[in-house]
This record gives sequence, structure tokens and C-alpha cells, in this order.
Amino acid sequence: MSVFDGFKFRSISSPIHQLDPRAKFVYVCVLFAVAIMFNNIIPLLILFLIQIPIVFMAKVQKEWMRSMKGSAVFAIMIFAVNLLSLYFYAGHETFTSILERSLAMTVRFIVLVQSFSIFFLTTSPDMLGLALEQSGVPYELCFAFTTAVRFVPVLAEEAQTIIDAQKSRGLEIESGNFLRRIRNYIPILIPLIVNAIRRSLELAETMESRAWGACENRTNLYVLKIKTNDLLLILFSLLLLTVSIYVSIHVYIPPLTSLLM
Repeated sequence: MSVFDGFKFRSISSPIHQLDPRAKFVYVCVLFAVAIMFNNIIPLLILFLIQIPIVFMAKVQKEWMRSMKGSAVFAIMIFAVNLLSLYFYAGHETFTSILERSLAMTVRFIVLVQSFSIFFLTTSPDMLGLALEQSGVPYELCFAFTTAVRFVPVLAEEAQTIIDAQKSRGLEIESGNFLRRIRNYIPILIPLIVNAIRRSLELAETMESRAWGACENRTNLYVLKIKTNDLLLILFSLLLLTVSIYVSIHVYIPPLTSLLM
């Protein structure tokens, strides 16, 4: 469950935490588009290296490393699936090109996890909901989204607690064949689903007791304003998108193996 620790907000005083959530959201969307745009490993590695200084500026190195370690299993699966599929269905390509394309797909996944991990680690759910509300999104959708963001790490912690409790009672999760392992997770999923339903009912009762939705014109304690650093981040994101579009259309990017050789 360490991958979910990399998506839980950490209240730290840093320049990245002080940025407007809308500016960071534009940056994440641009990185997502640029990562999907390229199939070559070189620009994807550049995108990965660009975000490392942001991690240190945000002071979330430990949490970021947890998300990277948690996503390592999925990265290995993506690499293996791409390697096998390209090996059997791309017969005209050499093994080195197949290997490089598989690595590129894996690095793309890591870049996406990295960018969204930085976004959620440095953005409070309250500020994110306020940013969505000030952007014109209906409050009901903002509340549903921020509630989901809050409950994913909580459910991950509960799942880890249930796993530890079942292991202490003698449940062997990682023993047996594939079907046996899936069957071993049933004693974990049932209590987790029951706790999730119980938590949702408590949330519904709390909302009713506070007359949620009775007032249409809501007021907020804070008002988000775009500052100079936010504008610089938005301009950098748009510049990165423009350069990436130009490079993907007009510039030939050689394979990494040819550069190394």
C-alpha cells in the first residue's frame, strides 16, 4: 500500500505547496499530454529528470520514493507485457529496438505516477476543492471529488491494518497458485468493504445533521488568487507543451541505443 502514501497530502511549508492548485493542475495536465505524445525514451527521461528538482523543492522526497517503490510492481508488469507483445507481433524490429520501446512505455508510466504524486502530495484537498469551485465546477462535484481523494489513503491504511490482522491469525496471502492467492484476499476485501460502507453512512449522517445543501449561495473562508509564481508555472507549462509539439512534428529523435553506440 506504499503507492497510496505517495498520493496523501503532506502539510509542509515549501514553495511548491504555496502554488495555486489551478497552476499545478495545468502543469500536471501538460506533463500528461507530453508523456503521451512521445514514444521515444529520451524525451520521457527528460520529463522524469525535470521533476526531480521539484520533489526536493517540495520537501517530499520520502513520500515520493514510497510512491516510486509502490509503482515498481506495475512498472515491471508494463515492461514485461510490452516486451512480450512487441517480440511476438513486431517481427521486423530488432530486439534492441523492442527493448527500448518497452522501456519507454515503462518510463512513461513512471512519469505519470511521479507527476500526479507531486500534485497530490503538495495540494490540500480543501484547496483543490476550492480551486474547482472557483473555476465554475458545481459544488456537488467538487465535494464528491475531494471526498474521494481524502478516502483513498484512509482505505489504503485500513486495508494494510486488515492484512496485518489476518496475517497474525495465520492467513497466508502469498502462498499457493494464482487462484489460491486471489481466494486468500477474500477475508481482506469483505471487512474492507464493510468498513467503507459504514464510513459512507457516517458521512451521510454527518452531512444531514449539518444541513448540507440547504444554502445555494455558499461562502468560503479563503479566496484563491493567481500570483506571480503561479503565472510563471503556467507559462512554463505552456512553453513546454509548445516545444514538445514542435519537436514531435519537426525534429527526429534518434534511439538511445544509437547514441550509446
